[in-house]
Amino acid sequence: MSGSSLPVLDQTDLAILNALQDDLPLVSRPWKAIADRVGITETEILSRTKMLEIAGIIRGISPILESRHLGLHAATLVALHVPEERVDEIAAVISSYAEVSHNFQRDHYYALWFTVAAQNGEGIQKVLDEILKRTGIPAADVLDLPTMKKIKIDVRFSFLPAQSREISDGSD
Repeated sequence: MSGSSLPVLDQTDLAILNALQDDLPLVSRPWKAIADRVGITETEILSRTKMLEIAGIIRGISPILESRHLGLHAATLVALHVPEERVDEIAAVISSYAEVSHNFQRDHYYALWFTVAAQNGEGIQKVLDEILKRTGIPAADVLDLPTMKKIKIDVRFSFLPAQSREISDGSD
């Protein structure tokens, strides 16, 4: 990647990345709480986080919601075979549904993949039927992979050696 304008990350940036993988504290000033944990000011964490976002290192900061607690007890992963020239058009239709949480393109026979969550299987089928009707995609070009058992993993990346991640007790 010669000529890349990616920033060189220092230990503080790496500590911020580690901290942002933890729960965001539910306090009036969550950025100050994270800054205190990392050992910098609130202003500095905000500016460094913005720099990491501009550089494309942080894609976004958002909650991870537990769908079952919201009454969404059914989910499926759907793959569609679509003509290449219609990918953007059909992706826009798919993304217009609130029940769709992910929608992405792959270099594959099944070019569009998306997830649908609803209260039950009938709700999912209704969304799929509407999408197929609106796009004209035949049912034969659909791969529907319903969730059989939800297995959640917690992926965390370690950006610092273990001893550097320990939170200081303030005595040094």
